[in-house]
Amino acid sequence: MSGAVLLEIAGLTSHYGRIQALKGIDLSVAEGELLALVGANGAGKTTLLRTISGVQPASGGSLRFLGEDITYTKAARRVRQGIAQVPEGRQMFGPLSVHDNLTLGGYTRDQSAIGDDLDRIYTMFPVLKHKRREPAGTLSGGQQQMLAIGRALMARPKLLLLDEPSMGLAPLLVAEIFETIRTLKSAGTTIFLVEQNAHAALSIADRGYVLETGRIVLQDSGPALLANERVKEAYLGI
Repeated sequence: MSGAVLLEIAGLTSHYGRIQALKGIDLSVAEGELLALVGANGAGKTTLLRTISGVQPASGGSLRFLGEDITYTKAARRVRQGIAQVPEGRQMFGPLSVHDNLTLGGYTRDQSAIGDDLDRIYTMFPVLKHKRREPAGTLSGGQQQMLAIGRALMARPKLLLLDEPSMGLAPLLVAEIFETIRTLKSAGTTIFLVEQNAHAALSIADRGYVLETGRIVLQDSGPALLANERVKEAYLGI
């Protein structure tokens, strides 16, 4: 791992009623790295991200962020501490304008200080600037994904959680979104990426974990997992 440990997870469990979705997860994310989590549908990938962001409660184990125990910290406080999630399926505020959606992303910050961030997002995604007064619900899927990423970045996160950013997008747009993720990493953003497209995710990841039915079954560098026969067979269709 490159920098200091930003997020440390030990023995993490989470339940939906009697169903145990996470069965003792141990993982860590270092400052400045791009970590990928891959696995089949229903493996618990989204549950893990939701538990990190505080939307889904942990039922056991621990989460430490910047050395502080956040296992039972409310989601809103986690945003203030520096964790922002780009949820699966984008989840825009459809009737609100693109500009208002972005502004809402910075709600934890001094509103007089978010102008520079808006400029940065509009520079990163010029199409959003062009459509800033239009309702978010009128954007294409790819544009909505850009908006979802931009909205999360408005919180100036120390850790960006990306849940299935390529879902439902045409191949050309998938390439564009992954290029954006690469750019964010180059700029120093720490990223935890959950992605169905295992090949694309592991190709850009420093390290990766493989999740099966709520348990981590493999961990290694991105290139090593790409070359792993078990991963090739189960997730890369090779």
